[in-house]
Amino acid sequence: MPEQESSKRAERLVKLAIMLIKQPERTWTTSEIAGLLHVSPDTAFRDLQDLARTGTVPLSSDGTTKDFVWFLLPESQAELPPLRLEYGEGAAMYAATRLLSQLHDGRNDSVNAAILHLIGILPAPLRPHLEAIATQLPQPEAARAHLSKIFDALSQGWLLRRIVKLHYEPPHLTSYTCQFAPYLLEPSAIGRTLYFIGYSDPPKALRTYKLERVRYAELTKETFDIPGDFDGPALLRKAWGVMYGDGEAAHVKLRFTQFVSKRVRETRWHPSETVTEVPGGLIWEAAIGDITEIRPWIRGWGADCEVLEPAALRDELMTEALRLSKLYGIEPRGISGDKPDKSLLDDLFGEE
Repeated sequence: MPEQESSKRAERLVKLAIMLIKQPERTWTTSEIAGLLHVSPDTAFRDLQDLARTGTVPLSSDGTTKDFVWFLLPESQAELPPLRLEYGEGAAMYAATRLLSQLHDGRNDSVNAAILHLIGILPAPLRPHLEAIATQLPQPEAARAHLSKIFDALSQGWLLRRIVKLHYEPPHLTSYTCQFAPYLLEPSAIGRTLYFIGYSDPPKALRTYKLERVRYAELTKETFDIPGDFDGPALLRKAWGVMYGDGEAAHVKLRFTQFVSKRVRETRWHPSETVTEVPGGLIWEAAIGDITEIRPWIRGWGADCEVLEPAALRDELMTEALRLSKLYGIEPRGISGDKPDKSLLDDLFGEE
């Protein structure tokens, strides 16, 4: 399918989905849809079939040919009250939806459907921007249906407080099957993915499961209660992303050069951080539960960020610096640290 034709079809599917969601109690004929979309009945029938098959819209029909009527399933017809948003609130909702669309890679039909539903209830001035986002979402693929089913099972377990039987495949470890009680859903901007935090048996402990590493998930009828001492937000306050660690938080102490100090101060990177001005730059400190996720952030600053603590992390970065020098055939004595790598800073953090 030519790129232009594919783009037009994507836009048409978005418009069709929005049209159906806006009138959840109405029934539609294929001919009606064809007329509204200005396409042939055959094209309209294929579009309706695609929406029904992928689950992007909970659509069904009372037959299998294009002569039958189409309708939304009864459980999808609950209407949300209209939103009344001020300009700032509307912009914030748009930004949140934009981040959601960036978070996933198109394999999750529930995320796609959520964006389409949101378009239907937001004020009219915001809809063209959100429709543009929805149009850019990847088209339905058979390969992503499995992940969508896993997400749906875990989401229902979380919201209904029911145990989920799942098979998990951690990296570099043996995969296993467990009974999992999802306490919390947490997105991660670092890995552009979703995590579920909850109690897992085995190993009879709190665990964080990454969505893409779950190979199978089935909602059971067994219910659970979230312990009164479980405080998800408090647990994540010491995490850099979603990895909160099992022991005491590590004291991370970094020295930033004057070339990036302004950029560092522009953002509050962690709830526990403190920033101290020093000659030639600043000292940044924070208590991090697990330093795994902060490593890429530190590396991203290049030579304008020096690890002072913990000692193990400093040694790790020193070893990596030597490996990079060897990889690129650079002699350490030939490197000048007097000026920052401006091209690197512009690429990572934007031009001033």
